[in-house]
Amino acid sequence: MSLGPLANLVRANQLKAEPRNDAEVTRLLAMARTRLHDAQVASVSREGRFISAYNAAHAAALAALRWHGYRSEHRYMVFQCLTHTLNWAAPRWRVLDVAHQKRNLAEYEGFLEVEESAIKELSALVIELIGDVAKLVTPQSGPP
Repeated sequence: MSLGPLANLVRANQLKAEPRNDAEVTRLLAMARTRLHDAQVASVSREGRFISAYNAAHAAALAALRWHGYRSEHRYMVFQCLTHTLNWAAPRWRVLDVAHQKRNLAEYEGFLEVEESAIKELSALVIELIGDVAKLVTPQSGPP
C-alpha cells in the first residue's frame, strides 16, 4: 500500500498530517458499527436508514484515514482516499462517493430520494468497509 499519494494531498492542502490517535480510531470504528446497526432498524424511515448507513461509511473511512495519520476537512476525501488507506478499487469507493452526493442533496437542498435497494447496497459495502478497517487496526498475527 503506497501512502505517497496521501503525502501529495497534504502538499495540495487536501489533507492534514496528524499523529495517529488509536483511541480516536477505536471510537470512530465503534461509531461506524452503531450507525450501521441504526441503518438496519426497519421502523426507521428510508431516509433515516440511508443517512445512518452513510454516517457509518464516513466514520469507518475516517478511521482508516486517521489510522494512517491523516485528516481532511472535506468529507468526500475520506472516501476517495480509500484507494490508498485500504487498497480499495475505485468502483467500491465510488459507491460511497455517490452516497455522499445524495447526503449533500439532503443536507443542503432538502432533497433525498432513496430506494430500499440503495440502502441495502450501501449497508453491505459498509459491512465490508468496517471489516477492512478492523483488520487494519487489529492485524492478525502470523504463526509463532
